[in-house]
Amino acid sequence: MDPILLGAIVAIATILVLFSGVSVALGLLIVSSAFLLIFDGMRSLELIPEILFGKLDNFALLSIPMFIIMGSAIASTRAGADLYEALERWLTRVPGGLVVSNLGACALFAAMSGSSPATCAAIGKMGIPEMRKRGYPDGVAAGSIAAGGTLGILIPPSVTMIVYGIATETSIGRLFLAGVIPGLMLVMLFMLWSLYSTWKSGDKALLTAGNYTWKEKFEILPRVLPFLAIILGVLYAMYGGIATPSETAAVGALLCLLIAMIIYKLWNPADLWVVLRDSTKESVMIMFIIAAAGVFSYMLSSLFITQAIAEWIGTLDVNRWVLMTFVMLFLLVAGFFLPPVAVILMAAPILLPIITTAGFDPIWFAVVLTINMEIGLISPPVGLNLYVINGIAPDISLKTILKGSLPFVACMVIAIILLCFFPGLATWLPDVVMGEAV
Repeated sequence: MDPILLGAIVAIATILVLFSGVSVALGLLIVSSAFLLIFDGMRSLELIPEILFGKLDNFALLSIPMFIIMGSAIASTRAGADLYEALERWLTRVPGGLVVSNLGACALFAAMSGSSPATCAAIGKMGIPEMRKRGYPDGVAAGSIAAGGTLGILIPPSVTMIVYGIATETSIGRLFLAGVIPGLMLVMLFMLWSLYSTWKSGDKALLTAGNYTWKEKFEILPRVLPFLAIILGVLYAMYGGIATPSETAAVGALLCLLIAMIIYKLWNPADLWVVLRDSTKESVMIMFIIAAAGVFSYMLSSLFITQAIAEWIGTLDVNRWVLMTFVMLFLLVAGFFLPPVAVILMAAPILLPIITTAGFDPIWFAVVLTINMEIGLISPPVGLNLYVINGIAPDISLKTILKGSLPFVACMVIAIILLCFFPGLATWLPDVVMGEAV
C-alpha cells in the first residue's frame, strides 16, 4: 500500500480511537499494535516492550517528576495567594494595578509550578473575586486568569519544553532560554489588552487600587522571595554549567518541599503524601504517553510513513511560509482536542524533519508550537483552563469566560506573527548564553 495513503488511514484510525474516550497513551498503543500486526506480522509485536521501556531509558526524563514535585509543593500552599497579594500591594499605584498584578502573579506562579490548571486555581481563587468586587467586567476578570494560566507551559522551567526536547533530541537548556523573551512578550500583550479593556469600560475607579503602607508591602515578601530565589537558582545552576537539568530539578524539588514545610507549616504527613501522590500520578501519566508515543513513532517509521510524508512535502512547490501556515493550523486543531504533551509527542518527530528541511530553526519552532498549544488551553471544546475558571466562579457562564478569553487568543496569534517576523525573539537569548548552535 502507498505509504501516504497508509498514513492517512493511520491518522483517521488514531483520531477515532482517541475520540472513543480511551487515554491518549493507551490509544496510541492500540493503534500502533494494530497496524504493526497487520503489516509486519506477529514478530513486530515482540519489539513493543523493548521500545516501550527503551524510550524511558533517558536520564533527562528524571527532570519531569522533579519539576512536577517542585510545582506541586508550591501549589499545595498559600504561595499563590501570597504572590498575588505581594504584587497587588507593590503595584497599587500603577494604573490598572489590580489586573496587572493578577497577570504578573499568573506569570510568576506559572514559572514556579509549570502547571496551567494549578495557576488558574491558585491565582483565580483570590484574583477573580477581588476584581469583580471592584467592578471589573466578568470577561476581563475570568479571561485574564484563564490566559495567564497558560504561561506555565512557556515560561521556564516548563515540562512541555522538556518533553519537546526529549522527543526531538533538542537541548533542554536552549529551549528554556528560548521561552523567556516570548513569555515576557506575551505577559506584556496580555497586560496591554487588559488595561485597554479596563479603560474602555469608562470606569476610572478601576484604574486605581487601594493604598498600602511600606510595612504592609515589605511584611509579605519573606513568604514569596524564597520561591523566586529557587527558580532563579535552578536556572543559574543549569545555565552556569553547574548541573544538568535533572540535577537542578531534583535540588529545586527538595528546596521547594523544605520551604513549604518551614514557611507554610506543611508538616502533616497526610499533606505531604498528597503532594507526592499527585506528583507521581501526573509523572506516570506523562511517562506513559512518552513511552506510547515512542512505539507510535516506531510504527510510523517501520511502515515508511514518516519518510514518505517528509519526502512528499519536500517535493511540494510551495513557499515555506505557506507550509508553516498549514503546520500551524494542524497544530491548532490538534490542540483543541488533545493536551499539549500528547500533541508534541505525536507530531514533533514527524514535523521536525519537515520544518528543518524548510529552513526553520527547531528552537524557534518549539516556541511557536508551545504558544499554539496555549491557545488550545483556552479554546473549546476541551479548553481545560475555561472549566477550571468556571469551577472557581460557577456564576460566570462558560460563554462569558470564553468571550473574555478570545482577546487573549488574539494576543497569542499576534505573538506568533511577531515571532515569524522576528525569530531572534526566541533564538537570541539561547545563542548569547550558550553560544550559537552548530
